[in-house]
Amino acid sequence: QAQLIESGGGLVQAGGSLKLTCAASGRTSFSPHAMGWFRRPPGKDREFVAGISWSDGRAWYDDSVKGRFTISSDNGKNSVYLQMNSLKFEDTGVYYCAAMVRYVGEYDYWGQGTQVTVSS
Repeated sequence: QAQLIESGGGLVQAGGSLKLTCAASGRTSFSPHAMGWFRRPPGKDREFVAGISWSDGRAWYDDSVKGRFTISSDNGKNSVYLQMNSLKFEDTGVYYCAAMVRYVGEYDYWGQGTQVTVSS
């Protein structure tokens, strides 16, 4: 249904900022219930970071990133963004974009991931 491609990852010092982009492409219309960001720290399980409703822009965050990260979307560009400020070493990991397409509450399309490394 959709291909999700993340970009914007890289190496940054603690306290710095990065902005991730997720672009959805495909021949079919793109109208997910929500878009989200997840991450997998080294040696740990994948965890939820932030999500946003496609229709009304309502956003929700994991407690660990509240006040530091901001998720936003551009429906016309079929894109979602994650602005990450005041980065910590613990934010290091592979960040994945996901789309909630078929069912409310289930992310069923995933990108390949982009590496974010925060140096201390």
